[in-house]
Amino acid sequence: MALLRILLSRFFRAAGLRARRGSAAAGDDPGHLRFNPKKREFEGILHYRIRNTDLFVHALMHRSSLQQHHPTAASNERLEYLGDSILNLIVGEYLYHHFPDAEEGELTKMRSRLVNRKALAAYATSIRLGEFVQTSPSASGTLGKGRETITSDCLEAVVAALYLDGGFAAARKFLERLIFEAIDLGDVATADDNYKSRLLEYSQGRGFGVPRYAIIREEGPDHDRTFTVNVMLAGIRKGTGKGKNKKEAEQAAAEQALEHLS
Repeated sequence: MALLRILLSRFFRAAGLRARRGSAAAGDDPGHLRFNPKKREFEGILHYRIRNTDLFVHALMHRSSLQQHHPTAASNERLEYLGDSILNLIVGEYLYHHFPDAEEGELTKMRSRLVNRKALAAYATSIRLGEFVQTSPSASGTLGKGRETITSDCLEAVVAALYLDGGFAAARKFLERLIFEAIDLGDVATADDNYKSRLLEYSQGRGFGVPRYAIIREEGPDHDRTFTVNVMLAGIRKGTGKGKNKKEAEQAAAEQALEHLS
Protein backbone atom coordinates (compact mmCIF):
# COMPACT_ATOMS: atom_id res chain seq x y z
CA MET A 1 0.00 0.00 0.00
CA ALA A 2 2.81 2.36 0.87
CA LEU A 3 4.41 1.80 -2.51
CA LEU A 4 1.07 2.39 -4.23
CA ARG A 5 0.60 5.69 -2.36
CA ILE A 6 4.09 6.80 -3.36
CA LEU A 7 3.45 5.95 -7.03
CA LEU A 8 0.07 7.71 -7.02
CA SER A 9 1.59 10.75 -5.35
CA ARG A 10 4.30 10.92 -8.01
CA PHE A 11 1.69 10.50 -10.76
CA PHE A 12 -0.52 13.36 -9.55
CA ARG A 13 2.47 15.64 -9.00
CA ALA A 14 3.63 14.96 -12.56
CA ALA A 15 0.13 15.47 -13.94
CA GLY A 16 -0.16 18.78 -12.09
CA LEU A 17 3.19 19.90 -13.43
CA ARG A 18 2.15 19.07 -16.99
CA ALA A 19 -1.11 20.95 -16.56
CA ARG A 20 0.71 24.02 -15.22
CA ARG A 21 3.19 23.88 -18.07
CA GLY A 22 0.35 23.54 -20.57
CA SER A 23 -1.50 26.58 -19.27
CA ALA A 24 1.67 28.66 -19.01
CA ALA A 25 2.59 27.78 -22.55
CA ALA A 26 -0.85 28.53 -23.96
CA GLY A 27 0.05 32.16 -24.54
CA ASP A 28 3.30 31.10 -26.18
CA ASP A 29 1.90 28.62 -28.68
CA PRO A 30 2.17 29.60 -32.35
CA GLY A 31 -1.51 30.42 -32.63
CA HIS A 32 -1.36 32.95 -29.79
CA LEU A 33 1.96 34.36 -30.92
CA ARG A 34 0.52 35.14 -34.34
CA PHE A 35 -2.80 36.50 -33.03
CA ASN A 36 -1.80 38.52 -29.94
CA PRO A 37 -0.14 41.42 -31.84
CA LYS A 38 -3.35 41.78 -33.87
CA LYS A 39 -5.80 41.25 -31.02
CA ARG A 40 -6.68 44.91 -30.44
CA GLU A 41 -7.14 45.50 -34.15
CA PHE A 42 -9.40 42.46 -34.38
CA GLU A 43 -11.44 43.68 -31.42
CA GLY A 44 -11.89 46.98 -33.22
CA ILE A 45 -13.20 45.20 -36.31
CA LEU A 46 -15.63 43.15 -34.22
CA HIS A 47 -16.55 46.12 -31.99
CA TYR A 48 -16.17 43.66 -29.13
CA ARG A 49 -13.76 43.23 -26.19
CA ILE A 50 -12.50 39.65 -26.19
CA ARG A 51 -12.51 37.82 -22.85
CA ASN A 52 -11.31 34.34 -23.83
CA THR A 53 -8.53 34.72 -26.38
CA ASP A 54 -8.30 30.95 -26.86
CA LEU A 55 -11.77 30.90 -28.43
CA PHE A 56 -10.84 33.41 -31.12
CA VAL A 57 -7.43 31.88 -31.82
CA HIS A 58 -9.32 28.60 -32.31
CA ALA A 59 -11.95 30.28 -34.51
CA LEU A 60 -9.25 31.69 -36.79
CA MET A 61 -7.33 28.42 -37.10
CA HIS A 62 -7.88 26.72 -40.44
CA ARG A 63 -7.09 23.01 -40.48
CA SER A 64 -4.22 23.57 -42.96
CA SER A 65 -2.25 25.35 -40.22
CA LEU A 66 -2.33 22.51 -37.70
CA GLN A 67 0.55 20.32 -38.82
CA GLN A 68 2.95 23.21 -39.18
CA HIS A 69 1.95 25.41 -36.25
CA HIS A 70 0.09 23.33 -33.66
CA PRO A 71 -0.16 19.59 -34.41
CA THR A 72 -2.10 18.80 -31.20
CA ALA A 73 -4.74 21.50 -31.64
CA ALA A 74 -8.14 21.25 -33.32
CA SER A 75 -9.21 23.34 -36.28
CA ASN A 76 -12.14 25.74 -36.27
CA GLU A 77 -14.54 23.21 -37.82
CA ARG A 78 -16.56 22.52 -34.65
CA LEU A 79 -16.96 26.25 -34.07
CA GLU A 80 -17.96 26.61 -37.72
CA TYR A 81 -20.76 24.08 -37.16
CA LEU A 82 -22.08 26.00 -34.15
CA GLY A 83 -21.73 29.36 -35.88
CA ASP A 84 -23.73 28.15 -38.86
CA SER A 85 -26.67 27.32 -36.58
CA ILE A 86 -26.47 30.67 -34.77
CA LEU A 87 -26.21 32.55 -38.07
CA ASN A 88 -29.29 30.86 -39.49
CA LEU A 89 -31.29 31.55 -36.33
CA ILE A 90 -30.43 35.26 -36.16
CA VAL A 91 -30.98 35.88 -39.88
CA GLY A 92 -34.19 33.82 -39.79
CA GLU A 93 -35.50 35.87 -36.87
CA TYR A 94 -34.65 39.12 -38.67
CA LEU A 95 -36.47 38.08 -41.83
CA TYR A 96 -39.48 36.81 -39.88
CA HIS A 97 -39.99 40.20 -38.24
CA HIS A 98 -39.10 42.42 -41.22
CA PHE A 99 -41.08 40.57 -43.90
CA PRO A 100 -44.40 39.75 -42.18
CA ASP A 101 -46.19 39.00 -45.45
CA ALA A 102 -43.60 36.59 -46.84
CA GLU A 103 -44.48 32.90 -46.99
CA GLU A 104 -42.22 30.17 -45.61
CA GLY A 105 -40.70 29.33 -49.00
CA GLU A 106 -39.90 32.96 -49.75
CA LEU A 107 -38.32 33.45 -46.31
CA THR A 108 -36.18 30.36 -46.88
CA LYS A 109 -34.96 31.74 -50.22
CA MET A 110 -34.17 35.11 -48.64
CA ARG A 111 -32.18 33.48 -45.86
CA SER A 112 -30.29 31.36 -48.37
CA ARG A 113 -29.22 34.47 -50.28
CA LEU A 114 -27.98 36.12 -47.10
CA VAL A 115 -26.00 33.18 -45.68
CA ASN A 116 -24.69 31.36 -48.75
CA ARG A 117 -20.95 30.97 -49.24
CA LYS A 118 -20.57 33.94 -51.59
CA ALA A 119 -22.45 36.24 -49.24
CA LEU A 120 -20.43 35.10 -46.23
CA ALA A 121 -17.19 35.57 -48.15
CA ALA A 122 -18.30 39.12 -49.05
CA TYR A 123 -19.03 39.90 -45.39
CA ALA A 124 -15.64 38.44 -44.42
CA THR A 125 -13.92 40.60 -47.03
CA SER A 126 -15.67 43.72 -45.75
CA ILE A 127 -14.05 43.27 -42.32
CA ARG A 128 -10.69 42.02 -43.70
CA LEU A 129 -11.12 38.68 -41.94
CA GLY A 130 -8.68 36.97 -44.29
CA GLU A 131 -5.83 38.98 -42.75
CA PHE A 132 -6.40 37.21 -39.41
CA VAL A 133 -7.06 33.64 -40.53
CA GLN A 134 -4.25 31.22 -39.62
CA THR A 135 -3.45 28.91 -42.52
CA SER A 136 -0.48 27.06 -43.95
CA PRO A 137 1.70 29.03 -46.40
CA SER A 138 0.25 27.08 -49.32
CA ALA A 139 -3.34 27.75 -48.27
CA SER A 140 -2.66 31.42 -47.51
CA GLY A 141 -1.66 31.88 -51.13
CA THR A 142 -4.84 30.29 -52.42
CA LEU A 143 -7.08 32.53 -54.48
CA GLY A 144 -10.58 32.22 -55.89
CA LYS A 145 -13.08 29.72 -54.56
CA GLY A 146 -10.64 28.07 -52.16
CA ARG A 147 -9.96 31.33 -50.36
CA GLU A 148 -13.66 32.14 -50.40
CA THR A 149 -14.43 28.86 -48.63
CA ILE A 150 -11.76 29.44 -45.98
CA THR A 151 -12.95 32.94 -45.09
CA SER A 152 -16.67 32.12 -45.13
CA ASP A 153 -16.12 29.11 -42.85
CA CYS A 154 -13.96 31.21 -40.57
CA LEU A 155 -16.67 33.87 -40.31
CA GLU A 156 -19.09 31.23 -39.01
CA ALA A 157 -16.48 30.13 -36.46
CA VAL A 158 -16.03 33.73 -35.29
CA VAL A 159 -19.81 34.02 -34.81
CA ALA A 160 -19.65 30.94 -32.58
CA ALA A 161 -16.71 32.39 -30.63
CA LEU A 162 -18.67 35.58 -30.03
CA TYR A 163 -21.64 33.53 -28.83
CA LEU A 164 -19.55 31.43 -26.44
CA ASP A 165 -17.55 34.42 -25.17
CA GLY A 166 -20.26 37.06 -24.91
CA GLY A 167 -23.59 35.29 -25.29
CA PHE A 168 -26.34 35.47 -27.88
CA ALA A 169 -26.53 39.27 -27.66
CA ALA A 170 -22.88 39.65 -28.71
CA ALA A 171 -23.35 37.41 -31.76
CA ARG A 172 -26.56 39.18 -32.74
CA LYS A 173 -25.03 42.66 -32.41
CA PHE A 174 -22.12 41.66 -34.64
CA LEU A 175 -24.38 40.18 -37.33
CA GLU A 176 -26.83 43.07 -37.21
CA ARG A 177 -24.01 45.45 -38.03
CA LEU A 178 -22.38 43.18 -40.60
CA ILE A 179 -25.34 41.73 -42.52
CA PHE A 180 -28.34 43.90 -41.87
CA GLU A 181 -26.51 47.12 -42.67
CA ALA A 182 -25.49 45.46 -45.94
CA ILE A 183 -29.18 44.75 -46.61
CA ASP A 184 -30.11 48.39 -45.93
CA LEU A 185 -27.34 49.60 -48.23
CA GLY A 186 -28.44 47.20 -50.97
CA ASP A 187 -25.10 45.36 -50.96
CA VAL A 188 -26.70 41.93 -50.51
CA ALA A 189 -29.84 40.51 -51.99
CA THR A 190 -33.06 39.55 -50.26
CA ALA A 191 -34.79 39.46 -53.64
CA ASP A 192 -33.84 38.65 -57.21
CA ASP A 193 -34.15 42.29 -58.36
CA ASN A 194 -31.24 43.49 -56.22
CA TYR A 195 -29.04 44.73 -59.06
CA LYS A 196 -26.18 45.81 -56.81
CA SER A 197 -25.87 42.31 -55.42
CA ARG A 198 -26.03 40.75 -58.88
CA LEU A 199 -23.40 43.15 -60.21
CA LEU A 200 -21.17 42.38 -57.20
CA GLU A 201 -21.45 38.65 -57.89
CA TYR A 202 -20.72 39.18 -61.57
CA SER A 203 -17.75 41.46 -60.89
CA GLN A 204 -16.11 39.27 -58.25
CA GLY A 205 -16.70 36.13 -60.29
CA ARG A 206 -14.69 37.64 -63.15
CA GLY A 207 -11.90 39.08 -61.04
CA PHE A 208 -12.94 42.75 -61.31
CA GLY A 209 -13.21 43.19 -57.55
CA VAL A 210 -15.92 45.24 -55.81
CA PRO A 211 -17.91 47.74 -57.92
CA ARG A 212 -17.37 51.35 -56.88
CA TYR A 213 -20.23 53.86 -56.82
CA ALA A 214 -19.74 57.63 -57.02
CA ILE A 215 -22.30 60.44 -56.88
CA ILE A 216 -21.64 62.74 -59.81
CA ARG A 217 -24.60 65.10 -59.45
CA GLU A 218 -27.28 66.20 -56.97
CA GLU A 219 -30.18 68.25 -58.26
CA GLY A 220 -33.35 69.82 -56.89
CA PRO A 221 -34.41 71.30 -53.54
CA ASP A 222 -33.65 69.50 -50.29
CA HIS A 223 -37.14 68.02 -50.04
CA ASP A 224 -37.03 66.66 -53.60
CA ARG A 225 -33.44 65.74 -54.47
CA THR A 226 -32.38 63.68 -57.47
CA PHE A 227 -29.07 61.83 -57.33
CA THR A 228 -27.01 60.71 -60.32
CA VAL A 229 -24.50 57.93 -59.69
CA ASN A 230 -21.80 56.24 -61.76
CA VAL A 231 -20.69 52.67 -61.12
CA MET A 232 -17.12 51.65 -61.93
CA LEU A 233 -15.64 48.19 -62.48
CA ALA A 234 -11.84 47.97 -62.43
CA GLY A 235 -11.73 51.76 -62.80
CA ILE A 236 -14.00 51.85 -65.88
CA ARG A 237 -17.50 53.33 -65.85
CA LYS A 238 -20.08 50.67 -66.66
CA GLY A 239 -23.35 52.33 -65.76
CA THR A 240 -25.13 55.50 -64.66
CA GLY A 241 -28.37 55.75 -62.70
CA LYS A 242 -30.71 58.31 -61.17
CA GLY A 243 -32.90 58.11 -58.10
CA LYS A 244 -34.54 60.04 -55.29
CA ASN A 245 -31.92 58.73 -52.89
CA LYS A 246 -28.42 57.27 -53.16
CA LYS A 247 -29.57 53.68 -52.79
CA GLU A 248 -32.12 54.00 -55.59
CA ALA A 249 -29.59 55.69 -57.88
CA GLU A 250 -26.97 53.02 -57.19
CA GLN A 251 -29.47 50.26 -57.98
CA ALA A 252 -30.32 52.00 -61.27
CA ALA A 253 -26.63 52.33 -62.14
CA ALA A 254 -26.03 48.66 -61.34
CA GLU A 255 -29.02 47.66 -63.49
CA GLN A 256 -27.64 49.63 -66.46
CA ALA A 257 -24.19 48.11 -65.93
CA LEU A 258 -25.65 44.58 -66.00
CA GLU A 259 -27.53 45.37 -69.21
CA HIS A 260 -24.31 46.73 -70.75
CA LEU A 261 -22.22 43.76 -69.65
CA SER A 262 -24.72 41.19 -70.85
